[in-house]
Amino acid sequence: MPHPDHVIWADILSYLRKNHPGMCRQWFEEIEPVGMAGGVLELRAQNDIQQRYLEKECADPFNEAAQHATGRLILVRFLGPDDEPTTTTATPPTPPPIITRVRRDGAATGDHERLVFSPDYCFENFVVGPENRLAHAASVAVSDNPGHVYNPLFIHGGVGLGKTHLLQAICLKILADRPDTVIHYVSCDAFMTQFIDAVQAGQLNDFRHRFRDVDILVIDDIHFLAKRDRTQEEFFHNFNALYQSNRQIVLSSDAAPHEIPDLEARLVSRFQSGLVVEVLPPCYETRVQIVKQKARIRGLTFPDDVACHIAANINSNIREIEGAIVKVQMQHLTDNVPINLELARTALGDTAQIIKPEITITTIIDSVIEYYGVKLTDLQSKRRQKSIAHPRQVCMYLARRHTRYSLEEIGGYFGGRDHTTVMHAVRTIEKRRSDDDNLDKVLEALELRLQPATT
Repeated sequence: MPHPDHVIWADILSYLRKNHPGMCRQWFEEIEPVGMAGGVLELRAQNDIQQRYLEKECADPFNEAAQHATGRLILVRFLGPDDEPTTTTATPPTPPPIITRVRRDGAATGDHERLVFSPDYCFENFVVGPENRLAHAASVAVSDNPGHVYNPLFIHGGVGLGKTHLLQAICLKILADRPDTVIHYVSCDAFMTQFIDAVQAGQLNDFRHRFRDVDILVIDDIHFLAKRDRTQEEFFHNFNALYQSNRQIVLSSDAAPHEIPDLEARLVSRFQSGLVVEVLPPCYETRVQIVKQKARIRGLTFPDDVACHIAANINSNIREIEGAIVKVQMQHLTDNVPINLELARTALGDTAQIIKPEITITTIIDSVIEYYGVKLTDLQSKRRQKSIAHPRQVCMYLARRHTRYSLEEIGGYFGGRDHTTVMHAVRTIEKRRSDDDNLDKVLEALELRLQPATT
């Protein structure tokens, strides 16, 4: 006869799969129910990374599921592999708070705003293709010998292409091989916020110790340092302190160091002193494997035709692929039928383009550069010759028309120009387009080129 705790745990898993399918992972099956004491159900994770992730990201859904499964107002407590369960002690201590306040970037307050490692983001789950092979190889090399090869490692590329996955995979591999390694992993936004707070509180020494007394410093989205002069100054000194003591530095960005607007030359130089690698959008074959791998992480098996269907129709970034997988999973649970091509078409819409990929500024720039025969450095320079200024204005016009970027963000891609310059460019091209049939045809051709090919 099954133990009551195991029956409750099975009911919790069933509830989570039905009501929170996007959160569920295959490794949830490995979680062990320990027992219940004092209105607290204790569950043991297989490792500390899983335990921390569950605490920070999954507490509310697990509490909801536990209360639904038992019909009682109970909470869930996640144990690590070495934690002593309260059910074996004579006097159960007061359980710690389960519901953790979490910042939008995923960092828990009160913990120096560090980002939480996801067990999904290990090297084993990273799909290697020709677009990311160099970045993957460099990341593995850094994780094997931190501080001595490729320092700093700077990974750049568009949104949702796997940069964060590689950053976390480096950290997870190092912690698996060297558990005592001190890693500080934060977003650039958190770095800036902590710096400002430290200045206001007169605690700069504490801030510097926090970021310098580490073995590995990993910062995501470092491009947000742009235009932050004082923060750049502080980061420059932190960088030097770590680099000179052979501490590993790993950074990610949406753009290459020299393409980040208003970034000090000395920082650009230091970022380029190590290895700078780019992650490109995955090709069709890579996307097929990504679909299968992302489904497998969720405990799903996608037939080849389903994986090919999603890969053929979503070619913008991996996050949209994950969204499609969740939709198929929801349809599968709702209809209670096997996952097949018909189900996928129902879930995603049986159209030539299921989810219209987002047009990026990079795509626009590439098309304009190819058509007008100019260089990216020219578009980002201060040059005002008509042969340069006109293509630059066309880029700004198309970016404003076909992306969700703000005027200021668009200006940042073109040498850090302000929003008024972008607005002037948009208005100029709009007027010329209405008056000049030739320009109108050119813009139509460029816009047609930007549209994804139908399948």
